[in-house]
Amino acid sequence: MRTIPTFRRLASWCALVPALAACAAQSAAPSDVSAAAGKRIEGDAGMVAASSPEAAAAGAMILRQGGNAADAAVAVAFALSVTDISQTGLGGGGALTYFDARARRASHLSFYPRTGSDAAWSEAPGPAATRGAGRAAAIPGMVAGLLETHQRFGRLPRAQVMAPAIRLAREGFTVTPLLSRTIASARARLESDSAALALFIPGGEPLRPGERLVQPVLASTLEAIAASGSGAFYEGAAAERLASKVRAQGGLIQPEDLRDFPVADAVPLCTEWRGYTVLSAPPPMGGATVLQMLQMADAAGVADAGGLTARPEAVATLAGVLRAAQADGGWWRGDPAVLGVPARGVASAAYARERSATLASRVADTVRAGDPWPHDKDALPSACAMYPYPSATRSTDTLPPPGPDQDGGSFTSHLSVVDADGNAVSATTTVGVLFGSGVYVDGFFLNSSAANLDARTRGPNRYTNSTMAPTLILENGAVRLVIGAAGSQYIQPAITQVTLRILAFGEDPGRAIAAPRIQAAPRGRDVEVEPGFTPEVYAALVARGYRPLSRVADIQFGGVHGVMVRRDGHRIGIADPRRDGVAVRQ
Repeated sequence: MRTIPTFRRLASWCALVPALAACAAQSAAPSDVSAAAGKRIEGDAGMVAASSPEAAAAGAMILRQGGNAADAAVAVAFALSVTDISQTGLGGGGALTYFDARARRASHLSFYPRTGSDAAWSEAPGPAATRGAGRAAAIPGMVAGLLETHQRFGRLPRAQVMAPAIRLAREGFTVTPLLSRTIASARARLESDSAALALFIPGGEPLRPGERLVQPVLASTLEAIAASGSGAFYEGAAAERLASKVRAQGGLIQPEDLRDFPVADAVPLCTEWRGYTVLSAPPPMGGATVLQMLQMADAAGVADAGGLTARPEAVATLAGVLRAAQADGGWWRGDPAVLGVPARGVASAAYARERSATLASRVADTVRAGDPWPHDKDALPSACAMYPYPSATRSTDTLPPPGPDQDGGSFTSHLSVVDADGNAVSATTTVGVLFGSGVYVDGFFLNSSAANLDARTRGPNRYTNSTMAPTLILENGAVRLVIGAAGSQYIQPAITQVTLRILAFGEDPGRAIAAPRIQAAPRGRDVEVEPGFTPEVYAALVARGYRPLSRVADIQFGGVHGVMVRRDGHRIGIADPRRDGVAVRQ
């Protein structure tokens, strides 16, 4: 029997987690009761922005209990594993960039899914119809990464930080329209597992908005992790169940692959841009593409246009920037431990100027990857002296053809946190496509990240590729913007466009995140355009040779969540209206 949440239940949740943006504490004023409620919040202390109201509330509550940005981010990420389960979860992975305000220094941790020791990881998986869902699942790094983050940077006990997620799983939460839609659209994947089918499609009908989702099995898994740490997930009976379920569905994960998942502690990629220090995620994550897009936007004059919505030439030029940077990102990728990835060269201002000079007045059907190798050993800007990301070893002497097209889905989850002391976290997590591989075990879904590997990047014992780009932007050694996005190949263009609007054009953060965006892929001349641009923008795109395609402003264009810190310390939290998320102040 389905349970519709009553006002009494919602009121009790508001009392339990008073930071929830949808509750009376932040929506008492009539002007806040609108479709944009919680999407833009101001405050002078801690701030959390995330893709689920309950998860954002969990982070704000942890800040109120004395936790720092790392504690809050870990609490939010575990809570998202419950409430944003179609996009992220314990069976997935992610990456985060952390800023220590006292040390005035950033760190980067990557815990994206990786392959195991089986030599078959080097082989093409074959047609999807014959390989089984398990072949898409790589070893999940979410639990290892979040616990490592908490151990290194947090201050509260693990059980306290995980308590909100456990409560959400045990007591349930209200299904949103977006979650209901994702369940319906992924029905075939969910129907492949009887337990997932009974939970998400009870009685043969997908959960409806307003119904309550209770996940007792997931709650038990979270409780075990809270009590015993990573061993409760990566060792013993839990590891045996996970590996057995994957192998039964054609996968390659072995129990021994799960032990001691290696969280990558990397130097963040760094560049200087318009007086700011921009830090983002190194390979195999996609931060280099964000840095390249910002640098190219500057070199090509887009950053000086004063805006985008009514600037035809700026938008048409930006389309070329997005195509060129994504062409580079589609090829220069892979696990840097085993592949030469010239990320430092891709992110350099000199390479951006070189690439910008190739932007044609008339567009080609395909934009080929450029050659950043000559710039991979360029001296870093002085602002990046403490972030000496290493130059790569060149693995080819010939310019390669364009990389393969990336998956067209728009999934993943992002959170941004700044605490009262100025510590900050930008974190992106995912299970891949909706509900990952569909392999469901112990209350969570295994990722589909192994599908990101191709003939050039696949192999044993390596991280898979991602467009994730959790980003921090500093000014004079302090955080000015914490930003990131969900949305597969829409992640980097979304971060770039919102950053340009806030920091280059001076737009209000709430307006910037809601403003229309474009997306232009390296192959083909189609440009996806959200409504809101002036007619002259469409005309300028056509004049350049593009084919504008009208797109509805929804989940397809990603989900940006961020926190801007003004020079006076005042914070503005922003959540993308294209998704369910909110910003919540401490």
